[in-house]
Amino acid sequence: MEAIKQIIKNTKAYYCLECGKCTAVCPISRREPAYSPRLTVERVLWGEGEELLTDALLWSCLTCQHCSTRCPSDVHYVEFIRDLRALARGAGQEGLCTHGEAIQTWMRMMTSPELKQNRLEWLDEDLKVSTDSDTVYFVGCLPYYDVLFNKIGAQGVEIAQSAVRVLNRLGIEPIVMENERCCGHDLLWEGDLANFRKLAELNIAMLRATGAKRIVTTCPECARTLKIDYPAYVGDLGMEVVHIAELLAQKVGEGEFRIPNHESRITTYHDPCRLGRFMGVYEEPRQIISALGLELVEMEHSGKNALCCGTSCWTNCGAINKQIQVDRLREAQATGAELLVTACPKCQIHFKCALDDVGLDEEIGIEIRDLVTLMDEALVQPLITDHCNLEGKCRNRKSKIENRN
Repeated sequence: MEAIKQIIKNTKAYYCLECGKCTAVCPISRREPAYSPRLTVERVLWGEGEELLTDALLWSCLTCQHCSTRCPSDVHYVEFIRDLRALARGAGQEGLCTHGEAIQTWMRMMTSPELKQNRLEWLDEDLKVSTDSDTVYFVGCLPYYDVLFNKIGAQGVEIAQSAVRVLNRLGIEPIVMENERCCGHDLLWEGDLANFRKLAELNIAMLRATGAKRIVTTCPECARTLKIDYPAYVGDLGMEVVHIAELLAQKVGEGEFRIPNHESRITTYHDPCRLGRFMGVYEEPRQIISALGLELVEMEHSGKNALCCGTSCWTNCGAINKQIQVDRLREAQATGAELLVTACPKCQIHFKCALDDVGLDEEIGIEIRDLVTLMDEALVQPLITDHCNLEGKCRNRKSKIENRN
C-alpha cells in the first residue's frame, strides 16, 4: 500500500536497527508481552502493514514518546502509530473508547459550525476577562470534565478559575472565547483526521478574530496541538502558544509575584508526556514548586524518564493501564511526599480515577493537585498593581520594589 510506504518514509521507520530499546522502556510492553514497538515497526517493514491495521494492538500504544527518546536511529514511533491509526480508521477500524464514548461524542458534536455552547458559567464575578486583550486563555474541555469526573474530585473548573485569577494578578485580563471548541488532540491521535481538521479550522478562525498575540493553556495537550499540530495540518495561528507553567515560571523569575512563607510540604512532581518529552518543558514547573516553598522530592523516574499516567486519548483503558497508574502512584508514595503535583488535567483525572478504589486510596493516601491551583492558593497581592497594562508591565515597578525594601 502506497500510503504505508509514505508513513515509513515520513517517520524514518526504515532506519530501525531492531535493537529493542523502544520495547525495553515501553510501559505497555512491560506488562503485555504481545505488544512491542520494535515488532510493530518490523511487521510494517516486512510487508504486514495492512494486516496490522486490523490488529487491536495498534490501539495499545500510549504515544508517550518514551521509546523515541531512546531510539538511536531517530525513528518517530508515535507519529508512525498516529498515521497508521488514521489509515485503520479509514478502513473502519478504531480503538475501544472508554467512558461510553462520551468524550469523543462531545468532541465530534463541536465540529458543527452552528453549535452554540453554554460554557462560561464558571466565570465568577471576581474573574476579570476582556474582549480586546493581547492574551487568550484557551480553556479546553475543563468545564466538561467536571461533569463527567465530579465523583473523583477532578479539578476541571477549579483549574480554569485559578488560571484566570493568576493571570489577573499579573495584570492580564484574558479573552475567554464563549464558543471555543475542543482542540482536537484526542481525535488526531486516534486517527480521526477529518473531525480534527474541522475543530482546528473553527478554533483557528475564532482565535485569529480575537486579534490577540498569545494563547495561554492549562492543558499540555492543548498547548502541543495549537503550537505544533495546527500549523502542520491546517494553518499557522500566527500567535505565541505557551503552557501556563512556562508563563508563571518566567514571571516568578522576574519577581512579578510575592509568595508568602508558609509551612513547607514534601511534594513530588509528575511530568506530563506532552509537556515534557513532547515540548521540553521540565524545569518551569519545578521552579514554581520551589517558589511556593514546597520541598520537592523527585520520583525514581522523572524528567525525560518519567512514567506516563497510563492512558491516551480516552482509548483502550483497561487493567494494564490501571497497573501503570498504580505503579506511578506507588513511586510517588515511595518519595515520602504528601502531595503529588501535576501540570496536566488529564494526568490528574487518571491518577484520581486509579485511586477511586477504597483499598488503594487507603494504601497510598497522597493528595493530587494541579500546579496552577496551588499557585492561586498561595498568592497574596502581587508586587504589580495599579500602574500595569494588560501585559502586567509596571511603569514604576522598580521604584515600588525599592520602597518596599
